[in-house]
Amino acid sequence: MIKVVLYEDNNQLREGLAMLIHGSEGFTVINSYRNCNNVEEEIKKDQPDIVLMDIDMPGTGGIEGLKMIRKQNHPCKILMLTVFDDRKSIFEAIRAGADGYLLKKTQPVKLLDHLKDLYEGGSPMTASIARQIIEMFNQIHEGSETSKGDEYKLTDREKDVLQLMVKGYTYKMAAAELFISVDTIRSHIKNIYEKLHVNSKSEAVAKVFKNKLL
Repeated sequence: MIKVVLYEDNNQLREGLAMLIHGSEGFTVINSYRNCNNVEEEIKKDQPDIVLMDIDMPGTGGIEGLKMIRKQNHPCKILMLTVFDDRKSIFEAIRAGADGYLLKKTQPVKLLDHLKDLYEGGSPMTASIARQIIEMFNQIHEGSETSKGDEYKLTDREKDVLQLMVKGYTYKMAAAELFISVDTIRSHIKNIYEKLHVNSKSEAVAKVFKNKLL
């Protein structure tokens, strides 16, 4: 069972999401909260596989909550579910360690598919969000004649894999795109993490944007 914890201040939406997810095969909702005021204690107690996180909540909001979870080095996946599609919110969420970013207008059936994809190592994003991510990535790439990735001694293949990670590819999708095995992708990602001194996909992607590595 995939254990899910919800952070959403809209009572009706929070209850609806809990009913949808908990009533679906393979999922269980451990708990739901209206803000992140006590997020560190709650995550430690609930031990979720996935956290579904709103951004704008009374008290401690989603971005700060996200940062606090990441400071704990908890291995849970964090998926932002929000109405905000501006670049500032997207960039802050990615830098803080979000594993995915969806808008609240996402259809329920697709939301469940995205949660499964996230659990399996993907980085689900609403199409309009993914386009903005790619545009930001392209602007960074075009604005730098030389890649700072060279400072980390990334191989050309590792850069290829890292670029696909930025675009939200799953391991399977990246393997198919590069015509290599999933195990080889995992090996490259392990090497990327070691060279970039990060522990997760979200940290790697955030470092790409912050340091213009590609």
